[in-house]
Amino acid sequence: MAKYSNISTAVIHGGVSVDERTGAVSVPIYQTSTFRQDALGVNRGYEYSRTGNPTREAVEKLVAELEGGRSGFAFGSGMAAITAVLSLFRSGDRILISENVYGGTFRVLDKVFKNFGISYSIVDTTSREAFDAAFSDDVKAVLLESPANPLLTVTDIRMVSEVAHSHGALSIVDNTFMTPYLQKPLALGADIVIHSATKYLGGHSDLVAGLVVVNDPELAERIGFIQNATGGVLGPFDSFLLIRGIKTLAVRMDRHVENAEALVRYLNSHEAVSRVHYPGLETDPGFQVNARQAVNGGAMISFELKDGYDVPTFFSSLKLIFLAESLGGVESLACHPASMTHASIPRDVRLKVGITDGLIRLSPGIESKDDLIADLEQAIEAARR
Repeated sequence: MAKYSNISTAVIHGGVSVDERTGAVSVPIYQTSTFRQDALGVNRGYEYSRTGNPTREAVEKLVAELEGGRSGFAFGSGMAAITAVLSLFRSGDRILISENVYGGTFRVLDKVFKNFGISYSIVDTTSREAFDAAFSDDVKAVLLESPANPLLTVTDIRMVSEVAHSHGALSIVDNTFMTPYLQKPLALGADIVIHSATKYLGGHSDLVAGLVVVNDPELAERIGFIQNATGGVLGPFDSFLLIRGIKTLAVRMDRHVENAEALVRYLNSHEAVSRVHYPGLETDPGFQVNARQAVNGGAMISFELKDGYDVPTFFSSLKLIFLAESLGGVESLACHPASMTHASIPRDVRLKVGITDGLIRLSPGIESKDDLIADLEQAIEAARR
């Protein structure tokens, strides 16, 4: 944060918070495809909205400030952001990915970039020895999530970045689950931070967007070129919505986390639940590392019901919590990773890393925690065989 000592202030006043021409305290929506130029080769900073748009530029400056980075880039989706970052690499390069990552990340590597000669390996990024041993001359980057989707596995970002750098590779961190409000990967040594801004940053389930933040000027130049050349940019109206969403990030995340912690306490003591995955639990394997690098355990939960409970019935019995893809909205969402977010990962690979058919992922919203617990209670009871 360049201007403000507290991120709760920066989410509101960071980036471009006032329109200099009119004094408007909300960044205008520059809904235009092109800009009139004053003369040949003379413009007012903008010429075509794929290359640059004032509303998009405002959200790019804002996310760069929040993440403590030099440059930000806004894309039409989280996957467009990941695709742009992976486009930094060339045929013959290999990317290391952590054992459980978003299924879309796996899919784009396995089904798209593999066609261009870019390979990947799935590695245990929680172990320094295993991670270090995975390197060879063709490894150019590691792409990880911490906490990871959907098992909330925690990786030591500083350790991974140090090991990657010792091998001349980049460290890329998807910070979607934590947001810059709870965790700042660049400060921990990462080179590139990615967000699906569709989630907590937007926060209202009304937009699809992706963000990338970097510190290195050369990386910024390369990603900026890819953004312009491939054209997967975020439109002006969605940029406006994203800025509006980010302004309430601090208060929303406080409530998300409060609700998550209440649900974790409830689930962790429930006779029907065999396991709860949440890095804020002192018994969680990632608790100590997460406590060093994040403010708290975040707001995502996953858990497993015991054998005497029917998972499909649990989902169909939910009334307040919606069965839906995505996460991070003001409304609570539940999903079945094996058949939804991670369905593109082969079943044997899913099972190997612990994504069982009984795994349930929860994204608590900002409703009353008592109402959420009551909904879980009745759905679990309905699922009892």
